Parts: sequence; structure tokens; C-alpha cells
Amino acid sequence: MVFPIVGGTQSTGYEISNSLRFNNDDSPHLVFTPSSAGNRRTFTISVWFKLSNYSTGERIIFAADDGTDGNNNFDYIAINGNDKIFIYNYEGSEGYNLISSQVLRDDAAWYHLVVAFDTTQGTAANRIKVYLNGNQVSAFDTENYPSQNFQTRFNNNNEQRISQYPDQDASFFDGYMCEYHLVDGSQLAQTQFGEFNNDGVWIPKEYTGSHGTNGFFLEFKQTGTSQNSSGMGADTSGNDNHFATGNLAALDVTEDTCTNNFATFSSQGRTLGTVALLEGNCKITGSSDANASGQHGTMAFTSGKWYLEMKATDATTTQLGFLTVNSSDLGDNTADGNGGMNYHFANIYYQYNNGAIRVQNTGGGTLADATVSGGSNSSLGGFSNGDILMFALDMDNNRAYFGKNGTWFNSGNPANGTNYFSLQTDVADGVTFYAGVDANTGTELNTGNPSFSISSGNNDGKYGNFEYSVPSGYYAMCTKRLAEFG
Repeated sequence: MVFPIVGGTQSTGYEISNSLRFNNDDSPHLVFTPSSAGNRRTFTISVWFKLSNYSTGERIIFAADDGTDGNNNFDYIAINGNDKIFIYNYEGSEGYNLISSQVLRDDAAWYHLVVAFDTTQGTAANRIKVYLNGNQVSAFDTENYPSQNFQTRFNNNNEQRISQYPDQDASFFDGYMCEYHLVDGSQLAQTQFGEFNNDGVWIPKEYTGSHGTNGFFLEFKQTGTSQNSSGMGADTSGNDNHFATGNLAALDVTEDTCTNNFATFSSQGRTLGTVALLEGNCKITGSSDANASGQHGTMAFTSGKWYLEMKATDATTTQLGFLTVNSSDLGDNTADGNGGMNYHFANIYYQYNNGAIRVQNTGGGTLADATVSGGSNSSLGGFSNGDILMFALDMDNNRAYFGKNGTWFNSGNPANGTNYFSLQTDVADGVTFYAGVDANTGTELNTGNPSFSISSGNNDGKYGNFEYSVPSGYYAMCTKRLAEFG
């Protein structure tokens, strides 16, 4: 397979500091009911999002209904089960239906979507304009526009929902959202919210216009749960159109945004069995048939020094570590006879067996003890459920360091470059991280964007949120640091 493209943007001006992470299995959602109707014909929705778990089905971005449970009168904007933009209304019969031809399957990338309504327009195609990453969407599998002066359920005095299907608890969003606008009363172009930089990359820019009566701006900066200015659904437009939240926690407010994209597990890796990706692709669990299955990361590194943490949720059948980026590495996952993954050209990794650090010989899959600055170790004392394992990757010197709960094994010191584990020499194409799991087991990832609770809070000097101190000279796995050191 082709290694996933590292998506996201590198902004030179307007920076977005927070996103909100949605885990479909938790039924996460936000709800706001306006006190009165706004303009139901003319309005604009703008949002940046990063998709996770492609087995989810329909992922709702915005929805509205008539406020009566069981009535099939609704509008919604979603990414459908075929990973296409889906904009739909039903009022006893279909009012409009747009399905893009383009598919959105890069789970390493942030997308910018603008949907601009003006049903007063005489030309049908002008009544709903769709923009993706700065370009107007013109190719549709289904292209049925609303009748002139059609009134949507959007912007009405009924429930307006983010990440929740109208009238039922289903089809929740899975991934991340940030910089979420609704502008009441105006059909706006995408250029109000973004621009192309000198490299031709679409990046966000600050929206400076009015939001109208029922409009809102969600920055997801706050961590409270109440429907007020301190909640996660706080409207910072000045309108005080705050959203109530459901099944979202403070940990779901993340630094992973369209201006600083963090590495996660990739949905595109091949496995021997079924694995589930949860918490914005920061948690992996194996189903009953997931014997010796695993998932790799969305970023690879050819230079620089990098730090991450993983939390073991089943220490008896967990492998965590690094592998080189070659098509054979990522596409040929076979059992190695030791309950783990057999990645050809695989590098050093933690093995569940007594916490041993193991390596696999080039192409052969034979396990051997890792070399530690000229020595050898077969056991490092094991690890238990709930332990937080530390990884430091030095691509400038082909070295790796491993630790547990704040202590580096073998008195390793990543900052000083002592007592390291040697990487194989065949790393020119880059190295990524991976996790191997067995049946009904899993692990949680933190590249600076934690999926598990952090008690202390540390960063790399500027970015990320880690349980333990980041070694001096090492950095969180995010696009800001890649631009500087990768």
C-alpha cells in the first residue's frame, strides 16, 4: 500500500488552537434550539473536519428536524457510508438530495467544507453551493436541488444538531471538528473562511463578518459541559447561541487542528483480523478474530527526534513499537509464531512476553533480543494493564528508547544519547509507529493528542499534552514540528 499522505495545513497567520473529538461509539453530540426562526432560505455553514474510523457509516455534520420525535421531516449534512458529501431533506418526500462524486478517504487530512444555501435563487444549481478545500464541488452522483424559496429546517426554532441524526440516536460523527460557523442570512463564498497560501495549500483565515441572528461560531476552547459560555459548545460569535453537549468530555477538547495536525493510527492499514479504531483513531482494540493484528501511524519520519506514549489496556498480548515504511511492511501482516506481527523489515518493538524488547531480522521474521549500546537484554521486567509506555525515536542517529511510567529502561537517556536501542540501517524511507493487538485486547495512543486521562500534563516546549516529561530535543508528532524538524 501507499503510505498515507500527511494532511493538514501549515498556516503562516491565522492559527486554530482547539478541536472537538467525536467517538461514534459514545453517541457524542451538540444541540441548540433557537428561541425564534432565522432565515431558513439563506445561510452558510463552514467547518473543518478530520475523519476517523471508516466503518462508521453515515457521519452527521449538521442536522435539524421539526422538533417532533418520529416525524420524518428533517435536513442534514453528512459524510455518507460511501465517504461522500451528502446533503439531504425529507418532508414526506424528498426536498433536495446532493451526493458528491468525490470520496473523502484520507484519515490523515483535515478537510474544509462550506455549504451555502440561498433557495431564492432562480438558477437551481445556485440554491446550494458546496465547496471542499477551496474548490466548488461540481461533480455529483445525485444532484437534485430544492425548489425556489424552499424553507429548510436549518435555522428554524427547532433542535439544531451537530453529530446527531435527526429524530434518532444514530449516525454520529467520528473524527474531529474545528472552526465551526453558521452565518444566518447570507450565502457566502469559501473565500470568507479560507485562502490558498503560496504553496497552493488551502488554509483557514479569520472570518470577520456578522453571524446573523441565529448564527454561531464554535471554537471548542472551553471544557465545561453546561450550555453557556464556559461549555464545550460555547458560541463565541457574541450571539450567545450556545450548544448543549452530550457524551463529550474535557479530554475530547484537543490540540489536533487544521493548523497543527497530530499523528494517529491509520484506518488504512491491513490486519489479520478485525480491529476497531476509537477516540479519533487514537485507540485500537481487537475483536475475537483479531489474532496478531495491528495498525500503523499516519506519519512517517526520516529525520528529527520524536516522542510518544501508549497506554497498555491488555499487557499480555500487546506489541508497540516502530517499523520502516516500505510497501511490504504495511501490506504483509502475517503471524510470527510468537503472538505478534510479522512486518518485513520491522524495527524494534516492545513485546508482551515479559516486557522484552525484540527486533525482527530483515525480511525473515526471526525474533532476537535488541542490542543496547553493545549489550543485550531479553527482559525488562514486563508491564501491566494501565502502565504508560514511553517511546523516543531519534531518526538523526537511528536510535530508539523505551520506558515505563516515567523511567527509561537500561538507564537510557534520550536527551544525552546514551544507552539506546539501535535501529536497523534500512530506515531511509522513514519510520512510523504501530501497535499489535490480539483478540479482545487493545492499546491507547498519545502523540501529544491523548486518548487517555493525563494527570500531570507536559508538552514538548510548545505542543502536545503528555503524562511524562518530553526529553529535551524531542517533539510531539504533529505537522508544526514536522515542518521544523522532520
